[in-house]
Amino acid sequence: MITSLLVANRGEIACRVLRTCRDLGIATVAVHSDPDAGARHVRLADAAVRLPGAAPADTYLRGDLLVRAALAAGADAVHPGYGFLSESAAFAREVRAAGLTWVGPPPEAIEAMASKTRAKKLMGVPPLDPAALTEADLPVLVKAAAGGGGRGMRVVRDLAELPAALEAARAEARSAFGDDEVFAEPYVEGGRHVEVQVLADAHGTVWALGTRDCSLQRRHQKVVEEAPAPGLPPGLAGTLQDTAVRAAGSLGYTGAGTVEFLVAPDGTPHFLEMNTRLQVEHPVTEAVYGIDLVALQLRVAEGARLPEGPPAPSGHAVEARLYAEDPARGFAPQTGVFHALDVDGVRVDTGYEAGDAVTVHYDALLAKAVAHAPTREEAVRALAAALRRARVHGPATNRDLLVRTLRHEEFARPGRADTGFYDRALPELTGPPPGEEYAAVAAALADAAARPGPGAWRNLPSQPQSKAYGGHEVRYHRTRGGYTLPDHPGVRVVSAQPGLVLLELSGVVRPYRVASYGDGAVYVDTPEAAHRLTPRPRFPDAAARTAPGSLLAPMPGTVVRVAEGLVVGCRVEAGRPLLWLEAMKMEHRVTAPASGTLTALRAAPGRQVEHGALLAVVRPDGSPDPEAPGQPVQPAKRPDPGVPGQPVQPVLEEDA
Repeated sequence: MITSLLVANRGEIACRVLRTCRDLGIATVAVHSDPDAGARHVRLADAAVRLPGAAPADTYLRGDLLVRAALAAGADAVHPGYGFLSESAAFAREVRAAGLTWVGPPPEAIEAMASKTRAKKLMGVPPLDPAALTEADLPVLVKAAAGGGGRGMRVVRDLAELPAALEAARAEARSAFGDDEVFAEPYVEGGRHVEVQVLADAHGTVWALGTRDCSLQRRHQKVVEEAPAPGLPPGLAGTLQDTAVRAAGSLGYTGAGTVEFLVAPDGTPHFLEMNTRLQVEHPVTEAVYGIDLVALQLRVAEGARLPEGPPAPSGHAVEARLYAEDPARGFAPQTGVFHALDVDGVRVDTGYEAGDAVTVHYDALLAKAVAHAPTREEAVRALAAALRRARVHGPATNRDLLVRTLRHEEFARPGRADTGFYDRALPELTGPPPGEEYAAVAAALADAAARPGPGAWRNLPSQPQSKAYGGHEVRYHRTRGGYTLPDHPGVRVVSAQPGLVLLELSGVVRPYRVASYGDGAVYVDTPEAAHRLTPRPRFPDAAARTAPGSLLAPMPGTVVRVAEGLVVGCRVEAGRPLLWLEAMKMEHRVTAPASGTLTALRAAPGRQVEHGALLAVVRPDGSPDPEAPGQPVQPAKRPDPGVPGQPVQPVLEEDA
């Protein structure tokens, strides 16, 4: 029997495993890097062991340190979670060699399937050799042979793009998994990502726990998942499950795993890979089957037999992943402290609480919200409503994108959305939430209520007071009877307090809950939408101006490389890659926003940069020369997106 378990992972998966261990009465041990010293998974565990350092390669990817931590803390078992070393046969062997119970499949099964290249050969679909690709093979997807989570993937549509794609995929895979092997496979346009959850014991029983649809992805990482996969052609679900059971059975597989397929528009399934671990999206399967997969993993590791067949499925479940990122800016990862992270009414798996910080060292996943209901329509509606009502205060997130996705006409039609959904729909899914003008009014009135005047009222009309948020300027009068809004004659201020403003619009009174935490933003939550507003000063500081074309770092990160031949004085074309930043285990490309001349280059490989640091300056064609008389250049400062004339934000995109 397992009495004490070390979770060799971090974040929400570590918290997820710890929760089940607590329910089963198993003592727990967490491990943490230096940035994670105060993380939620550390707080939830019974004991914790420090892994000195910050980078995954020095901490969570060090199998020797993890085994040493388990032995030092008196653990008798290790659960790898997902990501990091969860699919490392070498780590599984290290754990077993130390006399510890490994909560996962045998090393031989991991070895056979954890490498996507070997898995494809075993399944009779050998991968393509990147060195032998021709135009006839395109488009292809370059993929990391190890790991998952969309890291180390690049779509190639032109052979000229192949060398850069291979280099970027290898670098990202090496950083995330400690293995830079990559391969290529045909890229199926308009396909659906469908997978089968399997669970097997050491006595020959293999369960196939239905299907999941994971087609909604950005940067090849899943965003929304559901079970069962809707709208599959007749008989296909059974075929996929039979294939998954045969694959697991042929390997002598034990524990939880996932067999993944890409279903072409004509219904033809293509084997992708087998993940020999628990998946991020496992909660939708748990909800439909009424089981705890982590508890079953632990029982299988203890040698228990599974029943002959799984429970009968019931209803439909949908999961949405909440990321700290800005979808409107190429899903750029965000960092900072979360002041509130409250999602009620649905299951929430998270590694964060109010007061926790998202750092640049790890991926941007904050939480997973899961709704289960008798029908797909009811589950989607419940999840959209829970996310709409959520209080998420801190760095920008994809919460609004998730709500709009769940309400999108294409997603509402079962089986219609494919892996290209966000490529098509992103423009209509981003942008300010509805009612931002009135949210700005509420923010201004809440600020006024928090800063009461001297108490003397004038009988004669006076100039209104004003405050601006982004592109909205709010003018108001403070009177004996309350507040009036000269620019909004149809809006009546029912009441205004520092944290709550009631506005009557077209005869309907609506509440606006307002919060600020000194981080430069104001958060306004309403029953219809949530708003993150940036106050704009009435008189912008002239010193904040910078040279035209200044490119500032949109996030903290490390410069991993600079484009070959890029020197001050050279000409660059709009869209040309200038440099690459690594942040949150992903590599991001910074490109020139306009054609012009490179007049400054502050980035160098290996340099750590903070958010707002000057990376380069591209003087656009036709703009004044800042060195000319009468054209002084002011020092660059961190941008305020609400101030006109601020520096250009670099075009930042995942290097695809």
